[in-house]
Amino acid sequence: MDQQFLAFFFKQLKVNQSGRYEDTFPYLSPCGREHNYVRCDDRPVVFTHLLQGASGEELLSYCGGADRLTLPFQPEKLLMLPENGRVYHPGPEKAGGVGLVKSALAYELSPHFEYERGPSQPPTHFRWRETRHALTNELLPFIRGREEEKGS
Repeated sequence: MDQQFLAFFFKQLKVNQSGRYEDTFPYLSPCGREHNYVRCDDRPVVFTHLLQGASGEELLSYCGGADRLTLPFQPEKLLMLPENGRVYHPGPEKAGGVGLVKSALAYELSPHFEYERGPSQPPTHFRWRETRHALTNELLPFIRGREEEKGS
């Protein structure tokens, strides 16, 4: 798909508060007079690659947008759910504030998680680039709240 289109589509993506189809399509990407209603199994924002920014900073690229769709990588804010192995990272605020890390990228990151409270609990630390980051787990209420809404 065209990266320019993907960048436009996902930059417009937001939580659906239009008053129409909110239960069926929780996200909306407006395009002029057209409304693109979106539903997904988990999160509409999926982080696919870790990139190096122009100033050397690490960026997470999402939704096939390469360097057009990026957010700063914040290792201390990663969240891994031990029950399913899914990894999350803060995402664009207007699209719900949380993105899912693609399985292949999560697999690359998984050896860096540390579990001080045991493997059945979320990891406590993430060792990255010679720094041990204490994980904030601040995304957990967003993920758990969404699971409860879905009846999981």
